[in-house]
Amino acid sequence: MEIEVKNTTPYQDQKPGTSGLRKKVKVYSQENYLENFIEASLQALPSLEGETVVVGGDGRYFNTHAIQVMIKMLVARKVRKIIIGQNGILSTPAASNLIIKSKSKAGFILSASHNPAGLDGDFGIKVDMENGGGAPDKITNKIFEISKKLISYKIAKMEEVSLSKLGTIKAGETEIELVDSVKDYVSYLKGIFDFDKLKMLLSSPHFRMKFDAMNGVTGPYAHRIFEEILGAPKGTVLRGTPLEDFGGAHPDPNLMYAKDLVDIMFSDKAPDFGAASDGDGDRNMILGRGIFVTPSDSLALLVAHYKDVPFYAKEGVMKGVARSMPTSAAVDKVAQDLGLNFFETPTGWKYFASLMDAGKITFCGEESFGSGCSNIREKDGIWAVLFWLSILEKEKKSVTQIVQEHWQKYGRNYYLRYDYETLEALQADNIMAHLKENFSLTEVMGEKIKSFDKWDYTDCVTGEQALSQGIRLCFENGERVVFRLSGTGSSGKTLRVYLEYEETDPNALSKDAAEILAPLVERMLNVSCLEKLSNRKYPTVIT
Repeated sequence: MEIEVKNTTPYQDQKPGTSGLRKKVKVYSQENYLENFIEASLQALPSLEGETVVVGGDGRYFNTHAIQVMIKMLVARKVRKIIIGQNGILSTPAASNLIIKSKSKAGFILSASHNPAGLDGDFGIKVDMENGGGAPDKITNKIFEISKKLISYKIAKMEEVSLSKLGTIKAGETEIELVDSVKDYVSYLKGIFDFDKLKMLLSSPHFRMKFDAMNGVTGPYAHRIFEEILGAPKGTVLRGTPLEDFGGAHPDPNLMYAKDLVDIMFSDKAPDFGAASDGDGDRNMILGRGIFVTPSDSLALLVAHYKDVPFYAKEGVMKGVARSMPTSAAVDKVAQDLGLNFFETPTGWKYFASLMDAGKITFCGEESFGSGCSNIREKDGIWAVLFWLSILEKEKKSVTQIVQEHWQKYGRNYYLRYDYETLEALQADNIMAHLKENFSLTEVMGEKIKSFDKWDYTDCVTGEQALSQGIRLCFENGERVVFRLSGTGSSGKTLRVYLEYEETDPNALSKDAAEILAPLVERMLNVSCLEKLSNRKYPTVIT
């Protein structure tokens, strides 16, 4: 196998965010841009020579080309084996499971998750470690430093590999195996959930559900699991064919982008249960008949009902729970009530991974429609859906009943997120700077401030620090606002604002969140000068 060393020119913008390097396809299409980032990643990782590596993606535009380049560059590194999902398809949780099962040294997930796809859309590459979780900051920082000085890369001179035919071929010293993208993931889930009981539920004429795959990677998984294995009627899965451009849709499972499903669930003929996942299959949205379950509440409910899944009810399995800092405190009260360890981390699943590796937590979640468990090291959309179905099967109650009973026991954390997308960098930075200048304030519009600060994180396992993870404003009346710049966008900057109020009055738990939080929104806009500094009257998305 002939190995070429090709000269290149470094790029200065290849800094991975919380979930890899996400850029516009046209950015990745620049000369050697893709090759440079792969080379920098390979140099930053421990040597992969003689090791196994997993590669797969969400099927978006540029995915196939990038996998072919990845294969050639891994062959040049003399890896022992490359495992690839058929047609280049692997959901993010399925990839994590496959890394763990195959004892791979690393994995490359080719996805930009919930970001739009297509020629004018986004593409991304995320590096996973041998634990099946995203690369820690020390690795992503190293990738960035190498990328800024890179002058050459190594690549094998070889024909492209067919990604459709299952089986194994040899390329130089490397074995390339194409595997069924769904099979191993289904086996993993069968080890957690009682598929026999779930089949009785989903095949019953008295229960109906809808699952929106949003033309993303979960389509094949959902068809196989819900319709073929568990017996749900054909048509249960909506938009179940992965498309290179996600059908022109935004594959983000929220109230705006999954509107068709929301309309179904709030109609007169709504089924009992609805769910959606995103482009790469690691997020989930949960709906009942006429009710939306916020991701923060969903995490709290999964923890509260963990014994409804016998696997987690086993002695010693449930270690504890963690949430990202911007996620509401709904799960905190459940953890305290159940006597579970509790941790608060920055946004980014890699921060949960070290806690899982140390055996400190079993469940974790983020307000950005992500939840998961320590069985793998990525959030997992279909896992969350199966967990909810297990609760419904065990409790024999509706989603609304389960949620309302939970609020009556623990109170309700009213919660909204405002996203201001594609801000100019200077606009976003000016807003954060303005907030820091006001840390000494004692009140806003007559409401007394309890604390106003920036949040820094120190990992209790590794000792690593993640500084300036957001600005927190807490009022004495129990309200909280968090301002945070997101690391998942491909252009400009996204400012996320999280608004929360804890209500314990049992007679005030079923009100509209927007109405309850309206006064807090006014105080948020007042203290941040956000409309003036961003030149935006309204957020891009409210969830």
